[in-house]
Amino acid sequence: MKNCRGTFIISLDFELNWGVHDVFTLEQYEENLLGARIAIPKILDLFNQFNIHATWATVGMLGFKNKKDLLGNLPLLHPSYTNSNFSPYEKLDSIGENEEQDPLHFGLSLIQKIAECPNQELASHTFSHYYCLEEGQTIEEFKADLKASLNNRITNGPPIQSLIFPRNQTNREYLQVCKENGIQSYRGNESSWIYKASRFNSEGPLKRLIRLVDCYLNISGYNTYPVNGVETEPIVNLPSSRFLRPYSKKLIALESLRLRRIKNSIINAAKNGEVFHLWWHPHNFGKNIEENLQFLTEILHLVDKLRNDYGFESRTMAETSALVLQETDR
Repeated sequence: MKNCRGTFIISLDFELNWGVHDVFTLEQYEENLLGARIAIPKILDLFNQFNIHATWATVGMLGFKNKKDLLGNLPLLHPSYTNSNFSPYEKLDSIGENEEQDPLHFGLSLIQKIAECPNQELASHTFSHYYCLEEGQTIEEFKADLKASLNNRITNGPPIQSLIFPRNQTNREYLQVCKENGIQSYRGNESSWIYKASRFNSEGPLKRLIRLVDCYLNISGYNTYPVNGVETEPIVNLPSSRFLRPYSKKLIALESLRLRRIKNSIINAAKNGEVFHLWWHPHNFGKNIEENLQFLTEILHLVDKLRNDYGFESRTMAETSALVLQETDR
């Protein structure tokens, strides 16, 4: 709605190796994962500098002091994926004893750092990086996983109100379970068919290619939306507007297009009083850390200017959800 100031949402999917254990070996991705631990404090410094409110959706398994505590707090039901490689429970024997010994599977110190930073929301990325569209798993197993992620309270902050589905596998049948457990909002996918939620590796190469091109050229639109156009039942859907692809030396000639694509969408949101929702994983910044941080800084400078020009506001998912429900009640 034009008389409503626009909203800038950032959400980050914080998962370390729990999010990629079924895709990469540690040897293949260790640099990114260790680099994420370096990038997170730097990202927080930028957020503090530019007064950015952000949502950090965290895999519950990261939030334990040691392996003993983790094993003692597992849900009774585990996902019974047809493809057992998806399950992190199959790999628990191989992890280290604590964060010092195994910084790829424990992240309590980083979660505490996030919680201590002003205006940051801790949200759920499920307990085990749970895949809600994969074959074999059930709604009861999801319910057990979600409860475990909410029980693992590592700060004295407010209850978890937001959830981001791993791999963006939104299962609409599971949204009522989220509502029953106090979740008020989730990050849905862009409306274009190229971003439709699907099982892992079920998409053809054409769809992936179009998504890649869409990061540089406007194929799917700005993907911004008005507050009063958001789905609210059974919980608030705050769809993604853009995934922040990491810097690539191979595609360095296209960096200006990538930045322009994002900036144009943000400007559209600010001018029209709409929502722009940007997201990425901290491990996406794990390589080429300084280049990725500089790119983010360019975006945040623009947001700061639009804040002055149009009243464009940075909000967490929880804050935006509250705004949506407030507008709905009018």
